[in-house]
Amino acid sequence: MSAAFGKCYDPSGAKHGIPTFPWRLAPDGYATRRQLRACGLRPGGQAVAAQVMRRSRRRKAGVSVAYLYRIDQAKPVRPMTPAKWAAHAKAMLARRTCPNCRTDAGYCIPTSLGMCVTCAYPEEQRAA
Repeated sequence: MSAAFGKCYDPSGAKHGIPTFPWRLAPDGYATRRQLRACGLRPGGQAVAAQVMRRSRRRKAGVSVAYLYRIDQAKPVRPMTPAKWAAHAKAMLARRTCPNCRTDAGYCIPTSLGMCVTCAYPEEQRAA
């Protein structure tokens, strides 16, 4: 057993306050938010039940943490209402509309350009 495994293994929660497991070694019955969403579930107001940890060179503390929720206490995802669908469609239209030429580009405008590709590179469009 490695030293990193020992630092991340605390099933009683004595060291970290909540049960802690090494990355990919959480017991059945727990899931992250993304895993719950993939199953059509949401945490539903429940508190974090456990966590998984792994070493990370990118983080200041040197560890990455993912919080786990109990699957049996999760609730189904709320369905989208017609008003939410309309708001989503309006927001997506705003992301596709070029602020320069005011046309629907048919794709989300890159934030790096701030306008559609045709407006950003007009010389290349004329050559083609």
